[in-house]
Amino acid sequence: MSTQIVKIQSLGAQGDGIAHCPEGTVYVPFTLPGETVAIARVKDQGTIMSITEASPDRREPACRHFGPDGKNGTCGGCSLQHVQDEPYHDFKRNLVVAALRSKGLDVEVDPLVICRPGERRRVVFTARKTEKGLLLGFSQANSHHIVAIEECPIAAPAIVSRLDAIRAIGLPLASNAEPFRITVMETLSGLDIAVDGIKSVNDKQRRALTETVLSMRGIARVSLSGEILIEPQKPVIEFGSVKVAPPAGSFVQATKVAEEAMAERVVAHVGKSKRIADLFCGTGTFTLRLARVGKVHGVEAEDKPLKSLDFAARNTPGLKPVTIERRDLIAKELKLYDAVVFDPPRAGAEAQCKELARSTVKKIVAVSCNPLSFARDLSILVEGGYRITSVTPIDQFLWSPHVEAVATLEK
Repeated sequence: MSTQIVKIQSLGAQGDGIAHCPEGTVYVPFTLPGETVAIARVKDQGTIMSITEASPDRREPACRHFGPDGKNGTCGGCSLQHVQDEPYHDFKRNLVVAALRSKGLDVEVDPLVICRPGERRRVVFTARKTEKGLLLGFSQANSHHIVAIEECPIAAPAIVSRLDAIRAIGLPLASNAEPFRITVMETLSGLDIAVDGIKSVNDKQRRALTETVLSMRGIARVSLSGEILIEPQKPVIEFGSVKVAPPAGSFVQATKVAEEAMAERVVAHVGKSKRIADLFCGTGTFTLRLARVGKVHGVEAEDKPLKSLDFAARNTPGLKPVTIERRDLIAKELKLYDAVVFDPPRAGAEAQCKELARSTVKKIVAVSCNPLSFARDLSILVEGGYRITSVTPIDQFLWSPHVEAVATLEK
């Protein structure tokens, strides 16, 4: 390890400051372009020791757990709380711009749809049993250390106000000191708590959990690896005006504001299309909204989300017909549809886009949480004759280097 003074030239894709030194490039978290900082360096990684010259774009972080001097350690949940709003928003938008340009797509990108503190309705904590109780928080970046949190400005108040309850629920399930995950989602009927990383629980643990949950209010469900352990009330969320009961541990967009921004663009582009396919449809984020305007075929690889979607569609008056299918790929049947929507996992939808590129589908909406796979997929569609009509970045993951994007295309 060496100590040196460096000048930060730019921000990298992960939000770290980048300094180009004679001995090579170094990445320094929690720094900004234009700053002169003293760092402790190990290979290409730098740890900030002090700031000699601060950027005017720097501000005080919103959370006491943020940064190298964070309480209980450096929380790995956020990496950009120290950046003023305007440069932060530019950074997020430019992640999408740069990814598109890397694939030769020089298209106009809309301003960032911003996210605000307290909007995150779905949070994934790391937990571990200790002699003092349950340690609950977020892992420090590049470390197994769990930073015990007392606040979280990105999370919904309904989650932050129940941190003690979440610890009490997790404690009887932890039989050893191995870390595990607790995903907490705010729903209309209370908190939906999904535990993963624990192999099994015995009868004694189940009884302790049941007694704990029944002594509380506002807990809708607790599950372990998809198995419901207790469900005082069925968790309910809304997609548009349609109520859905998602299966335990299922994926839901992290913030309601971001979901609505995506859905608004999806529905607007599909327009009056009569036959719509929604690939990677999950529990119906877009399917159930689209069913207000046309017939929708939802395609998903997992069975449980499809069942929740199907039940909601069948029990909501005023929807056009919704059909579902469990499969990984829809190919030759694409000729049946006027519009296709897809929102894949981070790996993207390369195979689906190759099929779409050969299709006659008039309108496509691509939604993604990964600018790199997003750009690759769009380039496949453009090569197949599609024209990109809009690209909108959406800041669903506040103060992190992650960004959502929605693109509309036509042929």
